[in-house]
Amino acid sequence: MNPSETAYGLWSLVVLNSAVFILFAFSFFKPATARDWRSFGAFSAFIVALFVEMYGFPLTIYLMSGWLATRFPGLDLLTHDSGHLWSTLLGETGDPHFGVLHIASYVFLGYGFYLLSSAWHVLYHAQRQHSLATTGPYARVRHPQYLAFVLILLGFLLQWPTLLTLLMFPVLLVMYRRLAITEEQEMHKQFGETYDAYAQSIPRFIPRLGKARSTADAEPKK
Repeated sequence: MNPSETAYGLWSLVVLNSAVFILFAFSFFKPATARDWRSFGAFSAFIVALFVEMYGFPLTIYLMSGWLATRFPGLDLLTHDSGHLWSTLLGETGDPHFGVLHIASYVFLGYGFYLLSSAWHVLYHAQRQHSLATTGPYARVRHPQYLAFVLILLGFLLQWPTLLTLLMFPVLLVMYRRLAITEEQEMHKQFGETYDAYAQSIPRFIPRLGKARSTADAEPKK
């Protein structure tokens, strides 16, 4: 894309990019329950809102246009590069796609999708065996799939912040926390002391550094 061209009104790119990332996440997450669909639906809404502003209608740019024109005179607000607001606000020069925050966004996105995939693999086999998922990423955090969604959302916020997605992010954090607590209550009813021992030794969202706990560590003491 030529940075000097107006980069909005590209609704085909809105549909294409939204579909690609939503289907990509769907292939890893595979929602099966009403709770899964709620968490995935909220994630999808964030993705659509992001790409609508990235390629369709730059609402954030329009709302901030007066301040941006004053603060950065000469800046062409309707180019794609200007939409990388962190780069603009930090006064970076050059192609924003090579900025530190943009490169960091790829790390968050890549690891988020990797974590989403690896967690689903462990959870799928545990559910088939009617057992508790305690290996792989579940040996470090109790809710790696929710953590993966948060990493992906953070990656997109680093890459292309908008007012709407910045407002949606804390709402999604609260929603994922509530869903996680509900899920834990259900796991307690299903697995009893085994889950209690696991929950006491494994953090909910923020993994401990160092070696992951083994499955035996999560077994209740007799």
